[in-house]
Amino acid sequence: MNILLEFFVVTFRVLWAFVLAAAKWLVRPKEKSVAGQVCLITGAGSGLGRLFALEFARRRALLVLWDINTQSNEETAGMVRHIYQEMAEQAAAAVPGVAGDGEKDMLPHCNLQVYTYTCDVGKRENVYLTAERVRKEVGEVSVLVNNAGVVSGHHLLECPDELIERTMMVNCHAHFWTTKAFLPKMLEMNHGHIVTVASSLGLFSTAGVEDYCASKFGAVGFHESLSHELKAAEKDGIKTTLVCPYLVDTGMFRGCRIRKEIEPFLPPLKPEYCVKQAMRAILTDQPMICTPRLMYMVTFMKSILPFEAVVCMYRFLGADKCMYPFIAQRKQATNNNEAKNGI
Repeated sequence: MNILLEFFVVTFRVLWAFVLAAAKWLVRPKEKSVAGQVCLITGAGSGLGRLFALEFARRRALLVLWDINTQSNEETAGMVRHIYQEMAEQAAAAVPGVAGDGEKDMLPHCNLQVYTYTCDVGKRENVYLTAERVRKEVGEVSVLVNNAGVVSGHHLLECPDELIERTMMVNCHAHFWTTKAFLPKMLEMNHGHIVTVASSLGLFSTAGVEDYCASKFGAVGFHESLSHELKAAEKDGIKTTLVCPYLVDTGMFRGCRIRKEIEPFLPPLKPEYCVKQAMRAILTDQPMICTPRLMYMVTFMKSILPFEAVVCMYRFLGADKCMYPFIAQRKQATNNNEAKNGI
């Protein structure tokens, strides 16, 4: 094709992409069904991972929960089973002539089950071995939610190398391993969905959390490159969604504060709201979701403004040292634990 003609075609497609994006703002797309599909969530024992599990359970997905903490993971599984039980009872009550234990009647038919696995996603071999168990015991994964995350809570020069490596392994490298474990079958079937739970700190950074920002920037880069690879392979049946929330009130960054005059306008996100927004994006095959929407503007401004201008904005917002109170609390907690162990 003549390059000039091709240029006009590309220009039209770009403009049409803008039109479609605007239309989705005005008319909410229909959510797809994940009923009966195997959904694997890492870091499912608490925080956003637990909430994701509950949301997918309400949509009748078959859940596979991974977490390093066996007890908390089982607690999440118990909540999921309770949701399944309620749905089974409601379904039984809605069908005349159906009596008895709703769970017993409905779960085998609808295959509503939850499986738990204790897995340290920071260890490659553990991921591959657990993935093999999932394939044998449950089946192939259709929806992969890479959610597990950790934070060291130390300034760079005070952070032990082992904690830096741990942050990179869990927050970034684990995404490679879980995707390599489950993507081949998705490619074969041309069906699946990979969700990367990153952070706004994977789009722009702040002081004091170099390891965390680096790991989240890596996760974002991995996700974007993977998305392009799937497009290049013309595997349009495999969807990807990048989730980049602002500070979420899960306790992970307890103590983090921006300027007090600004804080009422940009408070920490409620975990339930964050997951609701992410679920809407996932179920409508939205490629990326930043919560709140202001994060899109911050990312755009960071890309076009001179670095010194960005620094001025950070200082005005109190974002330049927002992590310092959090780090101080972590340090104090560590000192207290060391004092207790020394007694």
